[in-house]
Amino acid sequence: MNTLLFPVILAGGKGERFWPLSRKDRPKQFLSLDGSSRSLLQATADRLIDLVGSCDSLWVITSNQIAEGVRQQLPELPSQNLLIESEGRDTAAAVAWTSLEIKQRYGEDAVIGFFPADHWIADQKAFAHTLSAATQLAASTEAIVTLGIKPTFPSTGYGYIEQGEKIGSFNELPAYHVNRFTEKPNRETAETFLSSGRFSWNSGMFVFRAGVVLKELHTHAPEIIEPLEQHGADIYPQLPKKSIDYALMEKTTLAYVLPVEFGWDDLGDWNAIERLLKKEETPNVELATHVGLDTQGAIVYASNPEDVVVTIGLEDVVIVRDRNVTLVVKKDRTQEIKQILKTLQNDPRFTDLL
Repeated sequence: MNTLLFPVILAGGKGERFWPLSRKDRPKQFLSLDGSSRSLLQATADRLIDLVGSCDSLWVITSNQIAEGVRQQLPELPSQNLLIESEGRDTAAAVAWTSLEIKQRYGEDAVIGFFPADHWIADQKAFAHTLSAATQLAASTEAIVTLGIKPTFPSTGYGYIEQGEKIGSFNELPAYHVNRFTEKPNRETAETFLSSGRFSWNSGMFVFRAGVVLKELHTHAPEIIEPLEQHGADIYPQLPKKSIDYALMEKTTLAYVLPVEFGWDDLGDWNAIERLLKKEETPNVELATHVGLDTQGAIVYASNPEDVVVTIGLEDVVIVRDRNVTLVVKKDRTQEIKQILKTLQNDPRFTDLL
């Protein structure tokens, strides 16, 4: 792998849809959700360190609330490579600040890759092959390269990228100019996208040279990059809260996509556990001591191995037992966990459950 790549882990998210397991003191990226002993953050770091050969090239940007947890999870990370946001301002500010820091240390030709802390990737070899291609493209072209996941079903929960003109191949992978980004389409539109063969899921993984992205931020998001250049990180709480997709990717003419396949899931909610761990011969996914009668299609999780979950006659539900909370929700309504959290936030009896 080309060691000119500086991978950055975006580790500021909360992962509210994994509540009650994910809480303020234990966000999603600190959890192990695939049955392994490594958290999502640690697995992401392992994957990226394997690519670049040393943790000295790895960076992490996170929030002030969980910075100490990141240090505990990644004790080998150099302290100067950990950027701590005083207040979360979404991914555009995170990308801008980190890119400025890397440019100041390594120059504007440094190739930077941004990776969410909470994604699951099945095939490390294919992932490495893809990142090598993305690094080649970013190093040789004024390009903001995004990794597009070849869709396997008409998802309405992912953003989509439409590929335009093919610009060549890198590491034997075809690269295309991006025609457009589309956020979370309805079912009919998603099916049309899938059948066309021209669309990828937006993975939220990007690769580019520091100088290229900073120039594009000056053009399309000066309200973010200029205050950072003038005042440094002290201005962070006053920056507008925008995603990198909205602030830059949907506007730039330098966006390119590599449609790839390496087994990917963004682990957006509890249903992802079923996609990762469901076995054909078993009726449920059980990460708990579960005794069930006529129960099928259930996801059952308990953080305490001494807790026993007993079910009778249930179908297509998620049951999570953690500390002093039990969650029971139909699988097709897990996205609504965020609404429940807002209710709990507004009631002083429940603030310790968040």
